[in-house]
Amino acid sequence: MIVDSSGRIDAARYVESDNCDARPPGETITLLVIHNISLPPGEFGGDGIERLFTNTLDCGAHPYYLTLTGVRVSAHFLIRRTGELLQFVPCTMRAWHAGVSAWRGRKACNDFSIGIELEGADAVPYADTQYSVLVELMRALRSAYPIIDIVGHSDIAPERKTDPGAAFDWVRVRDLIGR
Repeated sequence: MIVDSSGRIDAARYVESDNCDARPPGETITLLVIHNISLPPGEFGGDGIERLFTNTLDCGAHPYYLTLTGVRVSAHFLIRRTGELLQFVPCTMRAWHAGVSAWRGRKACNDFSIGIELEGADAVPYADTQYSVLVELMRALRSAYPIIDIVGHSDIAPERKTDPGAAFDWVRVRDLIGR
């Protein structure tokens, strides 16, 4: 995988999201944030995530979707359970994935992070292919940006978030990326 000068990954299917904006001037990307998402919760393989990130989700199509009415969120990347890699926001832009957050005393993690969503749920084991793609993506991003930390959403927003959850194998990821 290669990150181009606009912040796009060559191996990803690009699906543009409007749920982003410019990073603050001079901001450096130093943080990767791992998330999980499934829509509806616990169901995999549908188009709900893509529709949520592109503001085309029919909030009347499922009772849970009503809770998402008016929500505007995105992430830079989504890794499906099949291993498919999607990119919604160029890395050079600020995706709206972290919400109210802080890491190492710095607030507003969206300013200096890249958000990676894994199609999954806290207590459901992730697919082997997701780990393979995640590690390859992390290597590409770390070669393009001075990334210092790789954390879960739960690490930067512990009062609100639990993802990527207990099923995420941090040891496996750290062993695979050689860190």
